[in-house]
Amino acid sequence: MANRMLRIDPTDHVFILTGAGVSAESGIPTFRGAGGLWRNYRIEEVASPYAWERDPGLVWEFYSMRRRVAGDAKPNPAHFVLAKLEEAIGDRLFLCTQNVDGLHERAGSRRVIHMHGELFKSRCDRCSRSPFADEKTYEPPAEIPLCECGGRIRPHICWFGEMPFEMEKIFTALEKCSMFVAIGTSGVVEPAASFVAHVRGRALTAYVGPEEPANRSAFDECYMGAAGELLPKLFVVEQRTRRAGG
Repeated sequence: MANRMLRIDPTDHVFILTGAGVSAESGIPTFRGAGGLWRNYRIEEVASPYAWERDPGLVWEFYSMRRRVAGDAKPNPAHFVLAKLEEAIGDRLFLCTQNVDGLHERAGSRRVIHMHGELFKSRCDRCSRSPFADEKTYEPPAEIPLCECGGRIRPHICWFGEMPFEMEKIFTALEKCSMFVAIGTSGVVEPAASFVAHVRGRALTAYVGPEEPANRSAFDECYMGAAGELLPKLFVVEQRTRRAGG
């Protein structure tokens, strides 16, 4: 574990990537690793275009369960620290999350990029209708919701095999950042796992989480432990540029 804090100078641009480990501290299952199954289904079996075509009712049953769980969850200290960091440095913070639960917004974050979608939004699988807010659950015997065009309404989620959202904005921010911090990510799921390699060598790279990520070697600093415990004392925001000399 690194000993020093992360100092953010007035010229720094900070890219934060959050993963399932942050949400897990709020009691939301990760669906990864041992015990990560849902009714004996692997996540890929209920979160892919193939699953949607094969059994949309099962897909909606899974995401209805996730909506209930996320709706009952509360933001943890890690979420609140990142919201306060946004208040402190404004648009010099780029918060990108792999999580779909909306806990960052509920903690006060205003500019969040959801690369894997948003759990409480839905969209048509046929037409170009924009994603819309949707907190309903659709479980048997409920019918699959339909769009005005006749298409089926699906969760606004990036499934396995689909392109994550906002990638142009994400890579623009990666090119601009001088500090990259991954929090609670496995370092396995692409393309997020490669973000640190994209900035390494020109930006300070740090990882925060209870377990070493698969891409540990790409990080300059590694802070091992729960994000909710480490983040409140990790960042130091410098208010002005230091003068050279004595």
